[in-house]
Amino acid sequence: MSKKNPAKAFTSFQILSSKAQGLLRKARAAAAVNSAKAPSAKLPLKTPKESILVHISVRSVVKAAFAVLAVAAGTWVLFHLRDKILLLLLGVFVAVVIDPGVTAMERFRIPRGIAVLIHYVIVLLLVLFLFLSLIPIIATQLQQIAFFISSEVNVFLADPLIALPLVSDDTNARLTLLVQNALQELAIYQFTDALQSFGQNLATAAQGSLRFVAQLAGSVASFFVTLLVVLVLGFFLQLEKERIIRWVRSFFPRSMLPYIDAKAEAIHVKIGQWARGEALLMFSIFSLTLLALVILRMPYALTLAVLAGFCEFIPAIGPLLAAIPAVLIALTQQGFVWAAVVMGVYYVIQWCENNLLVPLIMKRAVGLSPIAILFAMMVGVSFGNTIHPVLGIMLAIPLTTIIAIFLRDITERNS
Repeated sequence: MSKKNPAKAFTSFQILSSKAQGLLRKARAAAAVNSAKAPSAKLPLKTPKESILVHISVRSVVKAAFAVLAVAAGTWVLFHLRDKILLLLLGVFVAVVIDPGVTAMERFRIPRGIAVLIHYVIVLLLVLFLFLSLIPIIATQLQQIAFFISSEVNVFLADPLIALPLVSDDTNARLTLLVQNALQELAIYQFTDALQSFGQNLATAAQGSLRFVAQLAGSVASFFVTLLVVLVLGFFLQLEKERIIRWVRSFFPRSMLPYIDAKAEAIHVKIGQWARGEALLMFSIFSLTLLALVILRMPYALTLAVLAGFCEFIPAIGPLLAAIPAVLIALTQQGFVWAAVVMGVYYVIQWCENNLLVPLIMKRAVGLSPIAILFAMMVGVSFGNTIHPVLGIMLAIPLTTIIAIFLRDITERNS
């Protein structure tokens, strides 16, 4: 039996039917299309990666090590000199705050050094007037308050009776007994004796005002030395203003000088606006308080008004500190009703300040929202080991204003 030729057998199959041949061609075409659509199972070829050759020399390693050591040493030095750096920054702050007034005096051909000294003398005279006049007032009022409390307690204990309206007699009797026992057990007489003794000692010390000031300065000598250093730094910074500006500008490349000059001018304008706004607020509170106390015929109206103006420089707690002596004086002069009236007057002045003066003056001057101002104050009291909380509150608004200038610049650049 002879072998069959496969090619001939396949040829004979194709010849058998032309219809089958057409079906075969369609099947091959469909298979080719499906194979083209099907994803390839082959692994992707590896893309060649670029090789980077880094050459590190001994010289570059030494430079990097010295740079790290320099940064660490600089941080250590700044940390240990932070108190001195703070004094320098306070001197810069004083120089910037008085700069608008000094510039205005220079227009009248007053030398810059004399103009700075005039600012210092005015502030010093106001502080001395407030200090030397307020101490005797406080001493006298403490003695009167002690006498007032003692006499009122004696009157009540001699005939203890509380008769509140709209309250039953049984409740009034129990309340009378409770207050009587509380006053007897609280040793109120020892408290009034101590308060009167303190007032007498304060009055005796205040009779020799200069000697009293010297004693007080000796007890807080570090404060006065710090204040003197800050004022001297502010004086010489104001005198050498142009030379210092040229020296600072020399550390920056020429391409950055327009930006540095623009930001320095913006900071100078904002701090000047803040200083003028704060001075206007202090004068407004002084005027309103003086007018109200004169109408009420309060004694020591001028001293209390000056105190209210100065305390306005201390945000948040300043008006409360200014109201305490006035309320105590009203309490000893006319009793509880008059003290409540004076307290209400101070509250109205504070309301006018918060809702009228501050939005019109300070917000327009510094451009900060009340939330930002309150948060800045809270941050200012958080560094008690480095800066006094009162000083931190006072510097919070101008420093926040400076930071807001750069943040606004970054936001505008990103937008």
